[in-house]
Amino acid sequence: MSRRTDRIGSLIRTLVAEAIQTHLSDPRIAPITSVTGVQVSEDLSVARVAVSVMGSETERRECLRALRSAAGRIRGLVGEELTLRKVPVLVFRLDDSVRRSFEIVQTIDHAMQELGVRPEWEREDAADEAAEDGADNKEERPAEGGAQEDA
Repeated sequence: MSRRTDRIGSLIRTLVAEAIQTHLSDPRIAPITSVTGVQVSEDLSVARVAVSVMGSETERRECLRALRSAAGRIRGLVGEELTLRKVPVLVFRLDDSVRRSFEIVQTIDHAMQELGVRPEWEREDAADEAAEDGADNKEERPAEGGAQEDA
């Protein structure tokens, strides 16, 4: 892809995401639907829009069906913002990469819990909280063995 098609794809991605969130009221479109990428053909006639939908397989298929049904309306909204002679036809497809990544992270977390291992970032957070709690407690306690201020 050329720089021009990359720039147009990025702009279309933003416009399609905004259109889905603000201009469509189809109940089949899941609230957690995100546009993960757009590939524009070299002749700018077709834009393949990858969407990620969090939900069951049935919900994902219904959301994709709704987006395909609304493709003309979304294309019109995109066309109002683009300064192209001809607005690309929008072709929606599901992108499972976000869902698969989320499932992999959940599997790893579950395995680590079974082994009794805490991830490093959780250990750091716990240490930071303990240090903050210790600092708070020091301020509240009077100094030991030192001279105390007279009231």
